Amino acid sequence: MMKYEVVVTSIGDMASELMESTGDLIIFDTCPLDGLEEISIMHTTGEIKRPIQVGDRVTLGKTQYTITAIGDEALKTLEELGHCTFKFTGSDTVELPGQIELRGEGHPEISLHDIIRIEGN
Repeated sequence: MMKYEVVVTSIGDMASELMESTGDLIIFDTCPLDGLEEISIMHTTGEIKRPIQVGDRVTLGKTQYTITAIGDEALKTLEELGHCTFKFTGSDTVELPGQIELRGEGHPEISLHDIIRIEGN
């Protein structure tokens, strides 16, 4: 069941570099601070249709991941700003409250107009 779905509208010049060096993929629909667009994936406005939880699947472009942990603030900022930080370590704990930990194969390749989708039971 689809819980959240948006479309990539722009990719910051340094977003891929940040993901490769730190394992962080930052997304926003509306970026509140100047400069964050350079390191972020921007997307259409979305709405959380059902509660997102550990075990749900996240599709980033053509690559699918499983949520292993959700920070205390991640779903609130996802709803309000379309913002969270996806981390690709598969850990069952987060380092920061706005992170969503993912388990899967490597880092995604994301292009303009790709879909970011969260689905589960």
